[in-house]
Amino acid sequence: MKIIETYNLTKIYSSLRRKSSVHALSELNLSVEEGTIFGLLGPNGAGKTTLIKILLSITYPTSGSAKILNEELSNYLVKSKIGYLPENHKYPPYLKGGEVLEFFGKLSGITGVSLKKKIDELLEMVKLTKWKKAKVKNYSKGMMQRLGLAQALINDPELIFLDEPTDGVDPIGRKEIRDILLDLKSRSKTIFLNSHLLSEVELITDRVGILNKGKLLREGAVKELTEKGEEYKITVEGGSLDEITKEFISTIVITNTGNNIYSVKVSNMDDLNKLLDLLRKNGIIIREMVKQKQSLEDMFISLIKESEKGNA
Repeated sequence: MKIIETYNLTKIYSSLRRKSSVHALSELNLSVEEGTIFGLLGPNGAGKTTLIKILLSITYPTSGSAKILNEELSNYLVKSKIGYLPENHKYPPYLKGGEVLEFFGKLSGITGVSLKKKIDELLEMVKLTKWKKAKVKNYSKGMMQRLGLAQALINDPELIFLDEPTDGVDPIGRKEIRDILLDLKSRSKTIFLNSHLLSEVELITDRVGILNKGKLLREGAVKELTEKGEEYKITVEGGSLDEITKEFISTIVITNTGNNIYSVKVSNMDDLNKLLDLLRKNGIIIREMVKQKQSLEDMFISLIKESEKGNA
C-alpha cells in the first residue's frame, strides 16, 4: 500500500520584491510504501521542507495533487495518524520534559493513566527518563532532539515525518535513534526522513529520493543508486594482470592500483568469467574479488554537480 503519493506536485512562490518566481517544486511524482523508511535528500533550498509542509497542509500546492494514508490532503482527520518532528523545533523553556509530552499528548486527545503510561514509555525509549522533571532550558541539543522524537511519537502515528532527527546528536545517540527507527519500521510504521547526514540515511533507509531546485533527480533503493555498474576490485597473487590481459577483450578496462590490486570494468558477466578463467590458466591466484560501490554521499554530490551543470 502506498502511504504517500504525489502527482505533478508544483509549488511556485511569487514575490513583489523578486523579478521572477521561485519554483520550490516542479511536477514532483513520488510514492512511499507502507512500513518503509524513505529518505529525502537535497542541498539547502532543494524543496524538501516545502514538500513536507504541503503533505502536512501547512502550505498548499500551486498545482498537482497528493494523497497521504490513501486520503486527500484536504481530509484533516488523517492528521491524527501522523507524527512530525520539524527542524530546529523549540519548546517553552519553563516546561519540564514530561510536561512537554503531556501537552502534546493532550493535543492528540490522550489523557489520564494512558497518557502518563505513554510518557514514561517514550522517555524510556529515548533515554530521557532521568530528565523527566528537568526544564527543557537545561537540555542539550541532542537531548532536545530525543525529546522531539518522543513528541512525534506521542499519538502512536502510522506515518512519521522527521526533519533532521539526529542533528546535534552524538554518535552513540545517533545509533540509538537509528535503532528506534528500525524498531518502528518493524511495527509497520512508515518514516519519511529528511537528513543532511547521508551516512546515517544510507544505514537505515529502504529507498531515497534526491531533490534539487524542486526537481526529483533520482529515486530508488540505496543499493541500486550506489552500485558502480559492473566494476570489481580484484586482489591477486603469483602474477600480474598487466601482461596477460594486454591483448584481451577490448570491452574490459583494467587499472593497476598497486599492491597486486586491480580495478576491473566489464560490460557483461561473460567477459568477467573469461578473465577469471584466463587468470587461473596462467597460475594467478585470486585472493579477493569485490563488486565496487560508491557511498551515497559520493553519488549524491556527483548527481547534484551534474544537475548544476545542466542548469548552467
